[in-house]
Amino acid sequence: MQAEQGANAKGGEAGTRSVHFILKGRVQGVGMRVWAKRTAERLDLRGWIRNLPDGRVEVCAEGPVDAMQRFRQLLRVGPRLARVNELTDRGPAVELPDEGFEIR
Repeated sequence: MQAEQGANAKGGEAGTRSVHFILKGRVQGVGMRVWAKRTAERLDLRGWIRNLPDGRVEVCAEGPVDAMQRFRQLLRVGPRLARVNELTDRGPAVELPDEGFEIR
């Protein structure tokens, strides 16, 4: 579980990747969840995002390898008001919905 490790967890289907990220910094109260949901939907990913009580944000997603790499790059920047200081890869995604991207 190393910061900036990259999305290297394998997904359930060939050509897909599954990731579980933790975002740290100014990531709550800046529109991160809505922005990430819209971004994930544009990239045709399934998964979820939620705020954690300690001020971090947790993201689990799965989709085509190229789209997942792009999602990671975009999460590292976030919406205009966000400041992502750390993006940690926690391994494969957990508890993915059957389809779509949810705000939890």
